[in-house]
Amino acid sequence: MRILKLTFLILLLGTPFSNFSLGKESPLPNIIIIYADDLGYGDLSCYNPKSAYKTPHLDRLADEGIRFTDAHSPSTICSPSRYGLFSGNQIYRSTGRGGGAFEGPGGPSYLKPGTLTLGDMLKKKGYRTGIFGKWHVGLTWFDKNGKRLGGGFKNSLLIDYEKSTPLIDGPNKRGFDESFVTPNCPTTDPLYIYIENGMVPIPASQRHKRANLPNPGGKWRWDNDEGWMSPGYEFIKADLLFYEKTKEFITKHRRNSPEKPFFAVFSTQIAHAPVLPAPEFNGATKAGPRGDFVWQLDALVGRVMDLVKKLGIDDNTLILFNADNGAETLHVAWMREDHNHDASGGWRGMKRDAWEGGHRVPFIARWPGRIPKGQVTDQMTNTTDIFATLASIVGYKLDDQDARDSFDMLPVMLGTQDPKKSVRPHLLTQSFRGEFQLRRGHWKYLDHLGSGGNRYDRNPLKKYSLPEKAPEALGQLYDLNKDPGETTNLYFKEESKRKELKTLLEKLKSSGRSAPLNRVPVGIENIKKTSK
Repeated sequence: MRILKLTFLILLLGTPFSNFSLGKESPLPNIIIIYADDLGYGDLSCYNPKSAYKTPHLDRLADEGIRFTDAHSPSTICSPSRYGLFSGNQIYRSTGRGGGAFEGPGGPSYLKPGTLTLGDMLKKKGYRTGIFGKWHVGLTWFDKNGKRLGGGFKNSLLIDYEKSTPLIDGPNKRGFDESFVTPNCPTTDPLYIYIENGMVPIPASQRHKRANLPNPGGKWRWDNDEGWMSPGYEFIKADLLFYEKTKEFITKHRRNSPEKPFFAVFSTQIAHAPVLPAPEFNGATKAGPRGDFVWQLDALVGRVMDLVKKLGIDDNTLILFNADNGAETLHVAWMREDHNHDASGGWRGMKRDAWEGGHRVPFIARWPGRIPKGQVTDQMTNTTDIFATLASIVGYKLDDQDARDSFDMLPVMLGTQDPKKSVRPHLLTQSFRGEFQLRRGHWKYLDHLGSGGNRYDRNPLKKYSLPEKAPEALGQLYDLNKDPGETTNLYFKEESKRKELKTLLEKLKSSGRSAPLNRVPVGIENIKKTSK
């Protein structure tokens, strides 16, 4: 007996604490969402063989799971897409039409009271939830007289932090147990402050000047707006900070409550402008600062993968990687000109545009032993589908008023869906101005003229302008099978198809949902294990 006790003690002392637990593991998977910013379809080497650099960790994530080649962001700009991620809804469910990106105090939140969020749902299933990084779906701030402040940089100094915090519509009021976020784009749009669990540890009291950024970086420092910031606010190492906060949350949770699953959102700001790779990544590629920036994102994905493996939870952790819209306009232009790299991956358009380059984005899922590795699928999907997919995994029965634009992609991920049958009979997206686009199979209808976002009648995008082959049309219709570049508008030539899609769009808008009713979750107990 003494020998047995001594052997147990030696094993205990020789085992890293992070890998040792006497508690019973939850059958539900841990879930990590890594959400990239302004990352185009062609920005990863697993999507773009002609990429000017490699993304080895994301390539491995795809090799060990499933990669979607027809995945889309709900919107062509960040804030509405983030609303879609957290709610499973298109932005017009909240605003009636479109939605812009917040700056200054901004708000109130697109996530209105009563909206079921991903955090809410997973908390109800016993998860510890956390978000770290960019929030950017709107917040409510008050001045000293208790008056709600609107957007704009000038209002930043009017915030009364005692009256405003804890925030009434921050992450901790929208389903997250722990949070460390910035209200807007971390390095682009003031207000430059950190919000931790609904509170502001250091209010904004200093004026940020673009010239104060170290290592000027030339044109790649574009879009760093001057405004009010907290003393000590970090620009260059923003994503390293967000990763450390994510790591701290996961590690602490595993130490304190290993029997309980966790849900973590690592919300990066790569590759949003300005391009600010941390010093350790400068020169990591031969594709300039933006290549180094995406390399940094790839390295952080690798650190997340290493972390879950070190903690001994790799087999029971689902990692999802997605982006909020296509690559920024000048980034696309400069990367093409300077490095022969197409961030849009051959698709027409870029951020803000309704054409494919504005909303066709990377989407990868990895869950060892559950999602068969090495899968590549052309199933049409939207970021909003993450909601119903996670609900299906954890066995949460969604009410019909919840996640109204969310389809369950679990059968696709598990490899049980017939590849000839589309889970989605249709797909909605919205452009910068809130205008609608509708896919049905290989047909795409745009309920508007032009790009839906950017100006192509002036530089630097003028060179990418294409002649309009149906100048009298009131919208656009493309056959993506025959015309993936969206070059030939079939608005008049395929009148019956255009009318069919226009009628369907109006029906979806008026019905209040695009997803099916009475969705039935699969549940973890019905998900078979597979060989790794």
